[in-house]
Amino acid sequence: MEQLQQALPEMMRAWRVTRFDGIEALSCESTPVPLLYGDEVLVEVQAAALNPVDLKTLHGRYPAVAQHDLPFTLGRDVAGVVARGNPRAAGWEPGTRVCAFVGQGPGALADFVAVSASALANAPRAGAVAMAAALPLAALTAWQGLFDYGKLKRGERVLIHGASGSVGRFAVQFARHCGAHVSVTASAPTHDVLRALGAAQTIDYRHEAFEDLTSEIDLVFDLVGGAVQARSWSVLKHGGTLISALDEPSQIEAAARGACAVRYTARPDGAQLEHIVALVDRGAIKVEVAERVDFSAVNDAFERLERGHSHGKLVAMVEWHQAL
Repeated sequence: MEQLQQALPEMMRAWRVTRFDGIEALSCESTPVPLLYGDEVLVEVQAAALNPVDLKTLHGRYPAVAQHDLPFTLGRDVAGVVARGNPRAAGWEPGTRVCAFVGQGPGALADFVAVSASALANAPRAGAVAMAAALPLAALTAWQGLFDYGKLKRGERVLIHGASGSVGRFAVQFARHCGAHVSVTASAPTHDVLRALGAAQTIDYRHEAFEDLTSEIDLVFDLVGGAVQARSWSVLKHGGTLISALDEPSQIEAAARGACAVRYTARPDGAQLEHIVALVDRGAIKVEVAERVDFSAVNDAFERLERGHSHGKLVAMVEWHQAL
C-alpha cells in the first residue's frame, strides 16, 4: 500500500468551471491531487459520466455550487480503483474496483477524486468500466424517488414522466422489479425500449393526453416538472404520492387530495448503490451507455449533451497515467 501511495503524482488534470458562463467557461486545468478528510479514500478515475446537473453548474443554476466555490471540478459519477486507502475506511483497500455518486463536492472529471467511504460501492463484476460510471447518480435518483420518498409497493400503479431519460429508464426497471404496474410518458420512438424495460403502458406525450389514459395512480414520479406536474394531480388517487426531482409540488393541491408531495435531491448512499449493483450483476437491471468519449474531448461532449437529450449516458474515459 505504501509503495502505491508513493507512486501517486502531486498534480492531476481536472475539468473545472472557472466562471458561470456555460461551456465556454469550462477548461481542463492542472490542479493538486485531492487531500483526504474524514473517511474519504482517493479513487483513481477510469471513467466519469456527464450529467444534466453539470450543465446547470456551468450556467450557475445549481444551488449547491456558488461563486465562492469556483473554480469547481465537474462530474458526479465515478468508476475506478482505490488509489489510496484510509484507516477510517476499512474494506476499501488500494486496487479495489469501485463506483460512486461523489456528492456535492469537487467532482470526478479528473484523474483522481476523493470520495467518502459511505458513498462507495463495489463496481459491477461484469461489464465495462463505462457502465459502472453510468450507474450511480441516475440509479440512486430513481431508487430514492420511488422507494425512499415514493414508498412504492408491489401491485401499486406508478406513472413516470420523462421515462426515456437515464433516471426514467432506471425508474421503469426498478418499478417493474418491485412488482408495480408501470405507466410512462415519453416520445413514441422510445416506446419499444421502455416496454422491453418493463413499462406496461406507454403514452406519447406529443400526441396523447395522459389524463385521458390513466387514473387512480398511486405514485406520480415526475422527471419533467412545470405544466406536466400540474396536470398530474388529476390522475393521482386520493391519498396518493407525487414525487418530483425538479419542481416543488403544490402543497395546496396535495392537501386537497390527502396526498404526500415532495421535491427531493438524490444523496450518495453506498449501501443502496451496492444493492443496485447486485441487481445489475444478476441481469435484472440494464445500464445504457450512449457514447464513450475521450477525456480530452469533454467540452465537445457537453455541447452534444446540451443540444438534446441522449438516451443513455455520455461517459468520459480517463487514462491519467498516459498524460503525466
